[in-house]
Amino acid sequence: MFYNKNNYKFLLALIFCLASTFSPLTIAKEFADTGVNPFADDFITDTVAEGLIKDIFTTATRIDKKDNVSHVWSVYSAIHHVGYAFESKDFIRIQGFAGDIINLLIGIDNDGKIMGVRVLFQHEPIFMHGLGPGALDNFLAQYPGHSVSERIIVDSSRSRSTSGTGEGSVIFDGVTKATVSVIAANDTLLTAALEVARKVLGKFVQDTASLPKMDLFEPLDWQQLIDKKLVGHWTIRREQLETELGRELSDYPDYGFDDPDLDVVSDIYYAYLNSPTIGKNLMGEQDYKRLMESIKPGEQVVGVMSTGPYDYLEEDFRPGKIPTRMSLYQNELPLLIRDMAFYRYYDKILPSSVPDFENFRLFKIKGNAGYDPAQKLTIKLNFDLRQNHLLGDNINQESAHHFPAELFYKPDIIEEKRIPIWKRLWKSRVLEIAVTIISLILLTVIFVKQRALSKYPLFVKYGRWVFMFFTVFFIGYYAQGQLSVVNIYPVLLSLRDGFKFDVFLLDPVLFIIWTYTFVTLFIWGRGVFCGWLCPFGALQEILAWFGKVLKFPQIKIKEPVHRALQKLKYVIVAGLSALCFYDLGLAQTMSEIEPFKTSITLVFDREWYFVAFAVGLLLIGMFIHKFYCRYVCPLGAGLAILGRFHLFKWLDRRDDCGKPCQVCTVRCEIKAIPKSGAVDYSECIQCLECLVIYNDEHQCAPVMVANKRARKQKVILKMPK
Repeated sequence: MFYNKNNYKFLLALIFCLASTFSPLTIAKEFADTGVNPFADDFITDTVAEGLIKDIFTTATRIDKKDNVSHVWSVYSAIHHVGYAFESKDFIRIQGFAGDIINLLIGIDNDGKIMGVRVLFQHEPIFMHGLGPGALDNFLAQYPGHSVSERIIVDSSRSRSTSGTGEGSVIFDGVTKATVSVIAANDTLLTAALEVARKVLGKFVQDTASLPKMDLFEPLDWQQLIDKKLVGHWTIRREQLETELGRELSDYPDYGFDDPDLDVVSDIYYAYLNSPTIGKNLMGEQDYKRLMESIKPGEQVVGVMSTGPYDYLEEDFRPGKIPTRMSLYQNELPLLIRDMAFYRYYDKILPSSVPDFENFRLFKIKGNAGYDPAQKLTIKLNFDLRQNHLLGDNINQESAHHFPAELFYKPDIIEEKRIPIWKRLWKSRVLEIAVTIISLILLTVIFVKQRALSKYPLFVKYGRWVFMFFTVFFIGYYAQGQLSVVNIYPVLLSLRDGFKFDVFLLDPVLFIIWTYTFVTLFIWGRGVFCGWLCPFGALQEILAWFGKVLKFPQIKIKEPVHRALQKLKYVIVAGLSALCFYDLGLAQTMSEIEPFKTSITLVFDREWYFVAFAVGLLLIGMFIHKFYCRYVCPLGAGLAILGRFHLFKWLDRRDDCGKPCQVCTVRCEIKAIPKSGAVDYSECIQCLECLVIYNDEHQCAPVMVANKRARKQKVILKMPK
């Protein structure tokens, strides 16, 4: 059905009204009461700092000026010194998802306890105007009262430890949809606070770590390893637990404590495996060699195994994760350990004298953890015992062990490096990475074989629908792989500030899809992403199909208006690209013209005006096919610009296409085939429908034959009689 110009004016007016609801002025209201400008890079004044510090230290009566050497504010209550405040950027600069740092104002007391945290500066899109800055404030509100020496793990999927400060692990709730951002904030806070505690308070100072003597080895069996204290042995007995708990273990069902003759609850063995004398004798020469080849310089490995009904690993422990039931400490500081999943895909080849423990796990300690294998190592085990779903008890047991000093030497200098956030994130998302890569391989096969596959119309039609549902629900909602124009800003800013590759690795799924999209842009053009891999585009197309089923009138925009509207998205992407150099925060705000964050990342769970805008665009798409993609999308425009340099034109055309045959022109709902018959690859979404028509003798061939007969008949009529 065709509509007059008044219909177009109505639709444009609707879009304008919806867009106006999230103008920068509207968004700025979210920050009006904070007293902090989130778009400024260096805005904190002495007055603002003093106000925020007094908000953290509620009893503060005097705050000294910021020391130019130590970079801290000294805080006093009357004549008593109560702590220090400092900006995190003076000690560590960790880039978040937006490619910029998160600057925090942190207060700690004289014992290293965190008194409070305030956000001074952040450009994280999810916190700027996604979940809002309040979500980050709520996350940081978990830190006050905890010591910088605690072992804090950010993981919403794990149970919290109920132990107190310095005992066991402390599990902090993360923020859904903001994994990268909260990990960056956590690392920023703890790294800066620990450095101040060491340099200013003089606490938690660690000496240069010892290293194992790699040329020292003597063959030893299992019993000799224990006798020489090369393997730590810790036995936890029933009697000591019942004494501390004040009740019998049989009161706790489902833990294997029912046997009245049970004496040993946990029998734990642990060893430092980097040392050849320990590692080779415990693991065997072949596996020890593989272990040494799999770790990086400075990384340390501790092996742990146990017997008894209470395992040192929780029941829901997954390979490659951080254990919460067991923890390692040194000098009263927690060591960040992670399971290497070393035997996950390999069979253990242990020496004959070594018992084959089922729970023999290897835990890696990063080089920047400050672990010294020549010093005492403390192992702690948390007993979280439930009598029923309402009642339970929680206690911690610990044991310490000193590995023999003759195994180690003290180096002159050890350079320790911080663990990159992206490495941890990639290891934690193996499933999403594997499924994404497999799907992209399948998509590549489809595009390489598209000519052959186009001869099977039903396969192409339903195969693409299956892939679109996969794109929406797995890539979009599950793996959070929705690309955005916001992801382009770090690339553009790197032209000015220098290229920082780590920024692009923070989200593995996004990095993989971005890399694939960038490569295929120069092979097939923008259609690979826009037609197959964009979750919002697929959602829009799915809803458009429902619109047709429900017999919604389909508006056909006339050619002159269509061509004019097509240019709009290029104006938008040019404006946003220029704006990011001037004010990144404002550019991210204006990027809300993309409904991706609302509809895919946050699943419509945000302020009403954002939801109204996203839903409005989806509704319009049910009347005008892929309205947003064709006329508004700045990401699609950016991809189209690069896609102009594609190498191949895979969509076959005949000389009669467009002259006069218009089958593809009429059938192409994206209007990427004008009346001339040529394919406009800057607009094409590679749905392959025109290729199916091309190879279908019932759609394309009869038209070609009819045209050929008409031309022949015309020639005959012109011949002289």
